Formats: sequence, structure tokens, C-alpha cells
Amino acid sequence: MTVVDPAPAEPAPAARTSTGAPTNTPADTPADTPADTGLAVLDNPAWHALTGPHQRFAQRYGDAVRYQPDVSVFTALPDRATEQDWHDLARLVGPGEIVPVTGTSVEPPAGWEVVESGRGVQMIAESLVPEPDPEAVVLGASDVPEMLALVERTKPGPFKRRTVELGTYLGIRREGRLVAMAGQRLRPPGWTEISAVCTDADARGQGLAGRLVRAVAHEIVARGDRVLLHASAANTNAIRLYEQLGFTLRKETTFSALRTPRP
Repeated sequence: MTVVDPAPAEPAPAARTSTGAPTNTPADTPADTPADTGLAVLDNPAWHALTGPHQRFAQRYGDAVRYQPDVSVFTALPDRATEQDWHDLARLVGPGEIVPVTGTSVEPPAGWEVVESGRGVQMIAESLVPEPDPEAVVLGASDVPEMLALVERTKPGPFKRRTVELGTYLGIRREGRLVAMAGQRLRPPGWTEISAVCTDADARGQGLAGRLVRAVAHEIVARGDRVLLHASAANTNAIRLYEQLGFTLRKETTFSALRTPRP
């Protein structure tokens, strides 16, 4: 674990509220990111989602943004984050909190602690064949307890009580029990990420994950978006499946969990 000396506080920029408190960004607030639906937004997908299609879920301080905590764990900074942006993120999240930071070369200024880091991959659908699945059902708020239990058993990545609100989640049940699911998470302009792809241990080997990925992609493509996903670089089985489905590697990514400066 790496700890660096704290930096002096900097004055707050004019973009803050009069009280200095973080704000929830309303749905009708204009996005302050270019309407770039090409590949460039994928270098910083959480920030472009939170300042674009997902701004209704955003909390913001200056140019630092995060999802409302019961929706998702992700925080983000602008493409070329300044020390002031890092200071704003610390003010937004609070002192001594551990947060995943995406979309920037994770080189935090003094006072931040690197708690964990890892490697991942970002993949985009090039030859995926989207198609609906007759067995897949739409999951909603009433299904959240089962979804959280499935996530706990299978560990596909972070999933919160309101993550289901980010986009359509589909599931497959066997004898009434939810055994597999997948859904939509980040939405940078022109793209939608497929996430939470998971299958119970006793239902694996039946092709359920692939079927659900295609079914979720069907709605995404029908809406006019392109499809992406992220996976741990260590999850070679998942990467192999995604390649078989028609995804190609766009870039390797770095995951970092950082602790905000303490007082």
C-alpha cells in the first residue's frame, strides 16, 4: 500500500454550490461533454456516462462526479484531471473513504492512498449477433434481493440495491429460482456496457451467459447504441466466452481503489 504526503488545500472553483455541498445532477442539466459517440468516450466511460446519459444518477462537485452510492460504486474525473479535480473528488466523497477511480491515468496527488490495483480489459462487440431470448425475463425492483444474492454467490463485480435502474436487466429462472442474469450499466454517449453477467454454479455449462449477453445486446442495438463490456484480465474463461460471442479487445485497463486524504 502506497501513501504520499498530504497536499495543501486549494480554493474551491466557481462550479460548486453556494454551500459547498455535493449536488445531485438533475436529468435536464445539459451535459458538458462533447457529443462524441466514437471510441474516444470509451477511454473515460464513467465520466462521459455521468455527464451525459446517466447524469440523473450523478452527484457532482466541480468536475468530479460519482454515481449515487446506492446505484453504483464508480467515481470519475475529467479526461485530463488536474490536482483541483482530485481535490474536488475528495470533497465529494469525504475523508478516508475508499473509492474506485476510472478514466484517468491513476496518479493521484499527495494525500491519496493506493489501496488496491489490478488489470482488466475493455472489449467491444464487432461480430456479436444480438437476439432476444424466449426464456429471459426482465428483472425489476422486486427482484433485487434475489439479484443481490446471486451476485454474492458468483462475484461478477460491484452491484448495488439500485443498480437495476441503470438499464434493463434480464434473468433466467429454473424452478422459480434466479440462476443467471446480465444487464446494462455504464452509458457513455453512443454506447452501453453489458455488466453483471453471472450464472449460478449448478447452472453453468448450459450457455445461459451467452444467451443473456445476446439478449441484452438486442435491446441496446435496437436503441441505436453500440455494445461494450469490461472484465478482469485474470478472468480468462469470461474473456474466451466474449471472444466466441463476437467481442474484440479494445484496450487493457487498470483498476485502482484509492483512499481519499484523511484530515
